[in-house]
Amino acid sequence: MTEESQQAPKRLIYCCSGASNVGVLSFRAAIKLAQEGFGTFSCIAGIGSSNQPMIRAAKLAGERVLIDGCPVGCGKKIMDANKVPADRYIIVTELGIDKTHGLDIEESDIETVVNAFKKP
Repeated sequence: MTEESQQAPKRLIYCCSGASNVGVLSFRAAIKLAQEGFGTFSCIAGIGSSNQPMIRAAKLAGERVLIDGCPVGCGKKIMDANKVPADRYIIVTELGIDKTHGLDIEESDIETVVNAFKKP
């Protein structure tokens, strides 16, 4: 194993942070997963800004998880444009949560997203 691969995180977690309830849910679920030890929370904006060290770290990670709020797929488009694969991809609206342009969320909806990640 090379020194570089020894330093690569096992799993990086990225999320959409769009200006809607499902964007907030994506963000809160990613934080919760990181806090529970399921991976390291990382910055999708860094990937989108073509920050080469962040892109390199993402490509070296053992697994990349992406939580997008809706099928517009802004997070996925950012990853794809920078040739960073998303190994696991969750879209919040596909979990039965409707998108609104409000920012209020239910704690139970955070659990719905977290549990979608935890399913094999």
